[in-house]
Amino acid sequence: QVDLVESGGGLVQPGASLRLSCLLSGRTFGSYALGWFRQAPGKEREFIVGISSTGSTTSYLDAVRGRFTVSRDNAKSTMYLQMNSLKPEDTAVYYCAAERRLVGVTGDFSIWGQGTQVIVSS
Repeated sequence: QVDLVESGGGLVQPGASLRLSCLLSGRTFGSYALGWFRQAPGKEREFIVGISSTGSTTSYLDAVRGRFTVSRDNAKSTMYLQMNSLKPEDTAVYYCAAERRLVGVTGDFSIWGQGTQVIVSS
């Protein structure tokens, strides 16, 4: 069984930073492309960023490029999302996702975490 578990969400003020983590267990982490999505209240889930299996390729949503940075540590089977300069509109449930893919990034994933809540409010 493959499990994805997110952590690191919370309540922060505008302009603050948070780092989300996503741990993949039960599979060879280095064989999976990964991604972060978010779903705000009343909105559809949206793709934020994808990262290839080696971490060499990334793809960002325009709204977060320059503020959010994705990374992965294959030795720890963990992906990270560093979020800086947070805005109220970043408030959402953040999900990580995985798909077995050795080359490139993808927006199509078959393995999902349960989500972690991020609230940006003063």
